[in-house]
Amino acid sequence: MSATPPNHRAARRSRRVLAAAAGLATVGALFAAMPAGAASDDRHGHGHGRTVDVQLLSFNDLHGNLEPPAGSAGNVSEIQHDGTVKSIPAGGVEYLATSLREARKGNPYSVTAAAGDLVGASPLLSGLFHDEPTIEALNKLDLDVTGVGNHEFDEGAVELARLQNGGCHPTDGCYEEGKEFEGADFPYLAANVTKESTGRPILKPYTVWKKNGVKIGFIGVTLEGTPDIVSANGIKGLKFHDEVETINKYARELDRKGVKSIVALIHEGGSPASTAYNYDCDSPGAGDGISGPIADIAKNITPRVDALVTGHTHQAYVCTIPDPSGKPRMVTSASSYGKLYTDTTLTYDRRTQDIVRTSVKSANRVVSRDQAKAQDMTDLITRWNKLAAPIANRPQGFISADINGRGATTPEKPLGDLIADAQLAGLAPADKGGAQLALMNPGGIRSDLVFKASGSEGDGVVTYGEAFTVQPFTNMMNVVDLTGAQLITALQQQVSGPNEASPKILQVSRGFTYTLDLTKSGADRIVVDSVKLNGEAIDPSKSYRVAMNEFLAGGGDGFTVLKEHTNKLVGASDLDVFNAYLAANSSAGAPITPPKTDRITVVQ
Repeated sequence: MSATPPNHRAARRSRRVLAAAAGLATVGALFAAMPAGAASDDRHGHGHGRTVDVQLLSFNDLHGNLEPPAGSAGNVSEIQHDGTVKSIPAGGVEYLATSLREARKGNPYSVTAAAGDLVGASPLLSGLFHDEPTIEALNKLDLDVTGVGNHEFDEGAVELARLQNGGCHPTDGCYEEGKEFEGADFPYLAANVTKESTGRPILKPYTVWKKNGVKIGFIGVTLEGTPDIVSANGIKGLKFHDEVETINKYARELDRKGVKSIVALIHEGGSPASTAYNYDCDSPGAGDGISGPIADIAKNITPRVDALVTGHTHQAYVCTIPDPSGKPRMVTSASSYGKLYTDTTLTYDRRTQDIVRTSVKSANRVVSRDQAKAQDMTDLITRWNKLAAPIANRPQGFISADINGRGATTPEKPLGDLIADAQLAGLAPADKGGAQLALMNPGGIRSDLVFKASGSEGDGVVTYGEAFTVQPFTNMMNVVDLTGAQLITALQQQVSGPNEASPKILQVSRGFTYTLDLTKSGADRIVVDSVKLNGEAIDPSKSYRVAMNEFLAGGGDGFTVLKEHTNKLVGASDLDVFNAYLAANSSAGAPITPPKTDRITVVQ
C-alpha cells in the first residue's frame, strides 16, 4: 500500500498542531527572564519583540463545496461606495487555496481555523465518496484546526472518527486502487459532545497552536441543539452540552496550564442587519450588530477567551460583542461554501502571554473567481470528478430556467415546491402510501437547480450530480397518518418555540395552502382558518396521509408533533423520488418550469 502509515500521519499532524495535553508544565519558561522594560515591538518580524501579530485565517460551513457553488448560492453581496449592493460570484476550493496562500505571505505567524460543517450535505463530488475529497483538500489548504458542526454527525460518530483518523470506508472500501484514505492532518475538536457511557468527549476538546513560544489555545464546540437538526441514528449514545458552560470549563483548564490566549470555534451563529459581507455592524446606527443565539452565547463566555469564530447560520459578519466584563470581543463568521474567509489580527503579548484585545482587527475577504486557480486543487477535483463521472453525468430531466432553492429569499421556495410535488406524486399511489400532501424541510434543500450549469452538459439538463447537490442526505421517504389538528400544530411549530426567532418554513405540495401573517408573533402567525387541502378547510379531527422524509418524521428541526404520527410506510429515498419525478415529467421539448410559489400567502 502506498498510503502513509498511521504513525507517520500522527507525526505529520503533531508538527503542525500540538495537542493541549502534551507537555504544558513548562509553559512560559522561555520568557520568564525577560526584563520588565522589554517593550520593543516586532509585530511583523520574527517575533523577538514584546508583541507579535498572529494572523488568524478562518472559515466555516464549507459543506464539501470543492467546485464553485452554482447559482445564487455562489454569490456574495458587497456594499459599494454609493450605497448600492453588488453581487459577486465567489467560492470554489481552487480559489480558496489561492486566497489563503496569498494571505499568508509576509505573515510568519499564521494559523488557519474553521468552525464546523466542513463536510456533510455536500455536492456529489464529495458526498459520493463520504467526503474524503474534502478532507484531502483541507489537508492541502493547511488547515490547522476545526470544531465540529452538526453536519459532521450526518453519518454518525464512527464515520466522523474515520474522517479524523483515516482508513477506507467500512462498506464502500477504498475508492482508488492502492490508496488508503489517510484522514485529516488537522484535529477535529468536540468539547461539548460526550459519550453517554463514559461522559468523555468523543474527540479532543481543545488544542494549542505553538510557534517560537507563542501559544494560542483553540476550543471547539457545536450547537447544543444538534440533536434537533440531525438524524437520531447519527447521534445515538452521544450527549450535547451547553456551549457556554463547556467553553468556560476548558478555558479555565487551558489557563491553569499556562495558555492565556484562547479562541473559541463555535458552530452556532447569528444574523446581521445586512447580508452584505462588508457591512459594518459596529458602525453608529447599526443597532446590536448581530442577533440570534450567538449574541447571548458571546455575552456569557468567560473573558479568558479572546475571540469567537462562529458558523451555522451561513451569514457573514465581523462584529464586537461585550464579554461578561464589558470588554469588546471579536465575533466573526465567513458566510458558507468557501465564498469568504476571515482575516483576523491577534496581537500577542509575550510577557502576559495574552492577546492585546484592543489591538484585534478583523475583516471578511471575498474568495474571488477572478484570481488564479491553485493547480493542486484543480488536479484533486479532476481526479475525483473522473471517478464520479459515470454517475454524476447521467441526465435526470430538464428545466426551462433557474429554479431557486437555497438561494431563494422568500419563505416559499420554487425548488421547495418542486421537491414537495415530486414527493407527493411518488407516494400518492395506494401501493406507495396513498399520500394526500407532502411536507419538505427547507434546510434539506442545499442548492439551486441552475439552467446553465458548468461542464459539458446542454443548457437545462439536470444531471444526477446536480440533483444530488440539491438533496444530498438520501433520506428515506415516509408516509404517515396525521390528524388535521397535528398538521396545524406542525405549521405553528414553524414559527414558534425554538423556531420563533428563526422560522423554518415547511415547503408544501400542490393543493395545500395557508396564510402566514408576519405582523403577528409566535403560533398566531398561522391563520388557522386559511389552512386548506384542495380548497377544503383542514378538519382537525380527520386523518390525513402525509409524505415527508425520515428526518421530519423523527421530529427534526423542532417539529416535535410530527413524531406523533401513526401507520408509517417507508418508501424510496428522497433523491430517488425526485429523480423519478424529473424523468417522468420533463423532456428536452417540454422542460419543467419554475413553480409559481402561490401556496403560502404571506402578510407583512
